[in-house]
Formats: sequence, C-alpha cells, structure tokens
Amino acid sequence: MVEIKSLANISFDLIFLAFKEAFKDYEMQLNKKELQVMLNRRGFNPELSFAAFENDKIISFTLNGTGIYNNIKTAYDTGTGTIKMYRGQGLAVKIFQHSIPFLKEMGISQYLLEVLQHNSKAVLLYKKLGFEIKREFNYYVQKTNNINLKIRNTDYFWQIKNIGLTSKKVMTGFWDFIPSWQNSFDSISRRPDDFKIIGIFDENKLVGYSVFEPNSGDITQIAVDNNYRRKGIATTLLKEILKLNKHHSIKILNTAIDCNSINDFLKAHSISVSGKQFEMIKQL
Repeated sequence: MVEIKSLANISFDLIFLAFKEAFKDYEMQLNKKELQVMLNRRGFNPELSFAAFENDKIISFTLNGTGIYNNIKTAYDTGTGTIKMYRGQGLAVKIFQHSIPFLKEMGISQYLLEVLQHNSKAVLLYKKLGFEIKREFNYYVQKTNNINLKIRNTDYFWQIKNIGLTSKKVMTGFWDFIPSWQNSFDSISRRPDDFKIIGIFDENKLVGYSVFEPNSGDITQIAVDNNYRRKGIATTLLKEILKLNKHHSIKILNTAIDCNSINDFLKAHSISVSGKQFEMIKQL
C-alpha cells in the first residue's frame, strides 16, 4: 500500500537513496554531501516536503524549500522525482495535491519551480496544475580551458577585494534582472562559507561584484554598475573567478533570456547557452 506523508523525521540517508535512484539516468550525478549542500542552499524544509512510501521505501518525492520570494512567502520545488518502476502512476501529482493544504496552513502563498523548456511533458503537466510561466532563463556550462579570457587594453586600474554581503543595497542597483530563487541573497546567506564574494572598486566605490561557489564552479551572481560597463570589469571578475575555481568547469544558471548584457558577455568569452528553463509560479 502506498502512503503519502511528510519527510519530517525521515533520515537523510533514505531521502538520498530515493533521489539517487530516481535520477540515476541523469548525466549530472550528486553524491550525498553535494545533495545536502544543494538542498541547504535552496531552503529545504523536510516538514513541508512530501513523499510516497511503499513498505517504508520512498518511491516518489517532492523536496520543497521555503522562504520569501519577491516579498511573498513561497514554497520552492527543489526536486521532484519518481523511481523508474513506479512512473506512470500519477504519484508526483498526488504528492503535489496532498501538499497544498499543508503549505497553505503554514502561510505559503505561492509555489515556485523551474523546469527545462524541452521537457514539454512536464511543462504541460504543471500548466494543468495551475502554474503559469513567469520568466524564461538561459543556463550555461563551460569547461574552464575552453573559456576565452582575452581582456581588452584599458587605461583603468581597478582594485579587487574580497567582500561580504554588507553592500547588498549597492549590489542590487547593478542588477538587470532579479536573481532566481537559488541565486538570491537569501540562498547565499544560508551557506555563506561556501561562497567567495569578489568586489571591484574604483578607489573606494564598489562598481562590480561576483558571488561564486569555488567547489561547484557556480557563478551565482555577477553584475557591474551601469555607468562602468564596457571597461573590462566583468572580464576582470571572470578572471578572478577562474583563479579560485576548484571545479573543471563553470556554470551560470538562470540568466534572464532577454538580458542581452549578460548573454552577450558570456558569448564573447566562448561560454554558450547549454539549455533553457521556465520559471513557473502557482498562486495558492
């Protein structure tokens, strides 16, 4: 008999085994530590995450994060999966429907997720469940030795410093789009020791910055003051990132598809689009 229940008080080992089995055909594999880091960063809330169990084994699951997104209390689908032999039974939909009353009871007002655009079956399912497409994202992955780091000659001298998040108000003024859930300051603040935050200064003025996770190669945020663009600042940041990187590649997830500044910058450095996602939201 299949039973749907919360993941509160369920061992992480059991969750990891189900995750590993559900995604064993995926090209990118996460070990237990990597999954813990990813879930922590995304605000994983086991009490408001749910799974279908058969004989104490997880056969389908939705791992939810919770937090504030665009000033609204939000649940974020950090990962939904079903073990192969149990697919086609509608378990993911049943888990989703089971979770809604519990999310509402905790004051959650919206449900957020990201889905690969080419996964048309999933996109159609989410639309049927009441999700609407809000934004389109590009994501990029490139091996470090394939990145073009050519820097144009300039007469500018920039100071490079490691900084913290105390300058968040200034940083947000550099944005061309609001970062996605996993790239937000809230997500960064959940695991601050995992990140390097590099600032570029013109004398004492912050004019560009990047938030970077060396262990995974993830460029979480990179932005430059609009008045200081096309002066090599972003390229200088990229060069510093590659010095610190401990991974064989870098990745930049969820850049707004219509943000020409970041997309053109990455293309100029031989970092091409690897895929596209939809950001989808359902009001609860």
